[in-house]
Amino acid sequence: MRKNESFCGWYFRCRAGEKTLALIPAAHTAEGRTTGSLQIITRDRCWNVPFSGEETAVAEAEPRAVLDRNIFCGRGLRLELERVGLSARGVLRFGPPAPPRYDVMGPFCGVPGMECRHRVFSFRHRVDGLLTLNGEEYRFEQGTGYIEGDRGRSFPRQYLWTQADFPGGALMLSAAEIPLGPVRFTGVIGAVLLGGRELRLASYLGGRAARIGGGRILVRQGPLTLEAACLEPPRNTLCAPAAGAMRRAIRENVSCRARYRLARSGKTLLGFETDGAAFEYEYPW
Repeated sequence: MRKNESFCGWYFRCRAGEKTLALIPAAHTAEGRTTGSLQIITRDRCWNVPFSGEETAVAEAEPRAVLDRNIFCGRGLRLELERVGLSARGVLRFGPPAPPRYDVMGPFCGVPGMECRHRVFSFRHRVDGLLTLNGEEYRFEQGTGYIEGDRGRSFPRQYLWTQADFPGGALMLSAAEIPLGPVRFTGVIGAVLLGGRELRLASYLGGRAARIGGGRILVRQGPLTLEAACLEPPRNTLCAPAAGAMRRAIRENVSCRARYRLARSGKTLLGFETDGAAFEYEYPW
């Protein structure tokens, strides 16, 4: 990865009842110049707020970011933001995180030259507090949260990502076209917290995407299968990195209708439909 083409960002998703929002503080370097941004995503709208390099500090190893007076970490966040067309203020407090048993990228976390490195800090944690966006209150009382991060040079050319929680558990699933030297392959990472255990499906464990298309994915790994389906089109357009610069447009639903099924040897271990899933889908529909 060229040092003058890089990015690092953290994704904080918070949900309570019908209220869901995500915040993405990031630093990005292109052509030797570092800048920052904060994307705030609600069910129906997204704001992308730029910051200068002097106002921006984003850690790679843990969820820590400072964008002027806006602070983010694993214990909570604070917004103090006044821009044309956007007023965002408030404080959220996070409970103890539920981290993965080990790095979700497995042995790929040490491979040099990866286009994008993914990290999950917490699959599920409690969220309490109040944020106000342009006068609308987002009140969280025993809400649920999720934190992950990405760093590298560019987002994958084709990928999907989804995350959802359910009573007593949570899941995430990602598939992406990964360039590794002269080879390109579809890698998968999935984890389900169920009954106090983490069930993981991943390329490095023998998992593969058996089918991707039409807003759906089916992953197989031995006797395990994990299916996810986005049941409504994306609402928001976000900015994503390409060669360090935030110049690519991607599509996301921060809260949408989706269906999931985890099975072992055809027997359903978990199956549910929700209208509170997060879904990004950069494959052909």
